[in-house]
Amino acid sequence: MRRNLAIVLTSALVLVGCGSGSGGGLDAVEVGSSKNPSVTVPEDFTTDSTETRVVNEGSGDEVQDGDTVKLNYVAVNGRTGKQFDNSFKAESPLTTQLTEGSVLTGFVKGLTGQKVGSRVLVAIPPKDGFAEGQARDQAEQTLGVKADDTMVFLFDIVAKVPTEAKGAAEKLPKTVPSITLKDDKPAGFKTSGDVTKDPEKAAAYVAIKGDGEKVAKGASITAHYVGQVYPDGKVFDSSWDRGTPSTFSLDQVIACWKDLLPGQTIGSRVVLVCPADSAYGDSPQEGSGIEPGDTLTFAIDLLDAS
Repeated sequence: MRRNLAIVLTSALVLVGCGSGSGGGLDAVEVGSSKNPSVTVPEDFTTDSTETRVVNEGSGDEVQDGDTVKLNYVAVNGRTGKQFDNSFKAESPLTTQLTEGSVLTGFVKGLTGQKVGSRVLVAIPPKDGFAEGQARDQAEQTLGVKADDTMVFLFDIVAKVPTEAKGAAEKLPKTVPSITLKDDKPAGFKTSGDVTKDPEKAAAYVAIKGDGEKVAKGASITAHYVGQVYPDGKVFDSSWDRGTPSTFSLDQVIACWKDLLPGQTIGSRVVLVCPADSAYGDSPQEGSGIEPGDTLTFAIDLLDAS
């Protein structure tokens, strides 16, 4: 179920905006205090506008529109009173950017201005939830949320995710392409006469050494990255150009990432050199800008992991 909600929330959403409410009916919602808190809503609970109630206020920074945040939550259908997802129970927080088009409008309205460390109840009406857009049918099929259902979320705002690597700079070997920057963000690589022409093995190099926790095998990571055909060919992908970091499981990426990112520390900027047999081999996606047999290189800022 946890994976289903993440898929629905990150689908292409076309949602209608409206003004937020200020608490009203949420006073009737009961919240448990355990590590896996219960949420009890009155029968056929509805709201006409997004409402927020702070259960416990944290002492961290305020969350702003556009921030990437890590959230634990319980999700309840107001019509049925039943939970349809629970990240506390799954021990799998959601990392998402609070911006319309990336996540539900109700998330943005309900969480913007709240402090990290807070526990917050948010009631989301259909117009700020799944009433419209490409995720509509998916929400009903996978979550049981109908077009006219109000949803109630209990959020713990765990952290605000950094936007870039932070730590001690380390010098890359001369045999590795050097990172080029645009507006102080990695934009690609340039080569020199010392760079290895045809690397045979996948390898990782640290450009900035962060002091966070080590990435575990199979972890879900949030990262900014740029990918380029080795050593200084076409840039085929860049989360920096999109303006949004990406979150994905290391079990669902190319072997080079899956094998070499575990053990790296959060906050680091890592350069990966990925020969074809650890990347897309002879079958890259059509239109990707990658040719069969291409070696690839990536600059990756490791921002968060869970």
